[in-house]
Amino acid sequence: MDTGARVLRAAYEAAAEAVGGLGDEESWLPSGCTGWAVRDLVFHCLGDAQRGLVALHTPSPDPADRDAVTYWRDWRPNAAGAANGRRWARVSASMFLDWRQLRGLYLETLAAAVHAGDTADPARHVATQGHVLTAGDLLTTLAVEATVHHLDLTVGLPHAPGPAPEGLAAVRATLDGLLGRPALPEWSDGHYARVGTGRAPLTAAERAALGPAADRFPLFG
Repeated sequence: MDTGARVLRAAYEAAAEAVGGLGDEESWLPSGCTGWAVRDLVFHCLGDAQRGLVALHTPSPDPADRDAVTYWRDWRPNAAGAANGRRWARVSASMFLDWRQLRGLYLETLAAAVHAGDTADPARHVATQGHVLTAGDLLTTLAVEATVHHLDLTVGLPHAPGPAPEGLAAVRATLDGLLGRPALPEWSDGHYARVGTGRAPLTAAERAALGPAADRFPLFG
């Protein structure tokens, strides 16, 4: 099995385990994403898995212009875009009057994406978000997104199962690639994911240890 497919399977199975055990009351708890309850975040993640399925079935004759790291260079903090995205996800998620329907669709879609990833040619070029990647790199980006949002999910659900180690390792490798060097060795994968994506601020000591590289944070968000 290709590395991207293996990482995606681990990340999605961990996310499915965390979401699969949640009831309606828990779905209304706040997540780590500003303005989103857990169910809003799950709807957003459902959309990303659906995008992955579409991309895996959208071959491109063009050369790849992004890889698993450079894909994220387009994703920079954008206040207006973030506000619009929050509103759209909240309104759309509210259309599911029964949490079980949203949860079931999410779990089914993750399983389908994992199967599609397992059977995809990792070297095949596919199109998504206006770019072309290999299928293997696409799968890694999907795993990174799912893992970062898995951390968001557990903010209001501290007893929920956490992200897969393989997913956290992929996030660290992506952030290191964007930074151009390894991060501070004392950072855990989870902490690096939070500060690297702007979910937590750098402390004064961390900024001093990073030097000029601190001004590049968040690396994507």
